[in-house]
Amino acid sequence: MFIDAILIGLLCYLGALSSPWLLGLTGGWYLITRPLVSGMLVGLILGDMKTGIIIGVAVQAVYIAMVTPGGSMPADLNFVAFPAIALGILSGQGPEVAVALAATIGIAGTILFNAMMVLNSFWNHRADVALERGDERGLWLNSALWPQATNFVLRFVPTFVAVYFGAQYISEFMDSLPKVVLSSMNVLGGILPAVGIAILLKQIIKNYSMLIYFLVGFVCIVFLKLNMVALVIVGALLALIHYNYKPEPAQPVAVAPVDDEDEF
Repeated sequence: MFIDAILIGLLCYLGALSSPWLLGLTGGWYLITRPLVSGMLVGLILGDMKTGIIIGVAVQAVYIAMVTPGGSMPADLNFVAFPAIALGILSGQGPEVAVALAATIGIAGTILFNAMMVLNSFWNHRADVALERGDERGLWLNSALWPQATNFVLRFVPTFVAVYFGAQYISEFMDSLPKVVLSSMNVLGGILPAVGIAILLKQIIKNYSMLIYFLVGFVCIVFLKLNMVALVIVGALLALIHYNYKPEPAQPVAVAPVDDEDEF
């Protein structure tokens, strides 16, 4: 478990918003920090990839519409993707409880994110001072090395502690909770993915008639029992029909200007 905690802690750092090592945001924040991907990676490390993917899918649905405009962080997806999913796997309580844990840890992670922003302001001030003095080494240290060291400490250490020590107690702790608490977490964990999908639909659907395509997909999955490959084919055909055969909007008719002299 010691090596597992180190690996998950390293992944948490590599997938952080300010880590440049995996092609910047492309391979870090926008790839391995997506819960669907991190669930697979964490499950592979902990020896239960199937459970990791199942939990990752459930957690991804919750945060599928989350955006971080201007550095505003409603929940730290990095902590959701790694320590929260790891604890969800180790708890053995199913994806619903894991989703509730992820929501709690994700909100708590915003405290560390804001702390990192405050510390980065300190390093930026020192970099400005070094620039005024012409100190190239001081500029590099305060603009590159120390901010990354801070980012590493605030990502790796909490994740390592949560996974390494949480693995010993999380299962016993969850089993000791009253049934009403576990039932509430199951209900909450079942509702949150629906909330995430609803927020996504609210953002992308401009015309409410487009909801019919969402309902077609729901019917195909729930009642017709189609797999994802068949559903993708159905969706592609519906998209082709919609964009190629929808009626064209009526063009405004140009009205010829009336010359007052012609009336006489």
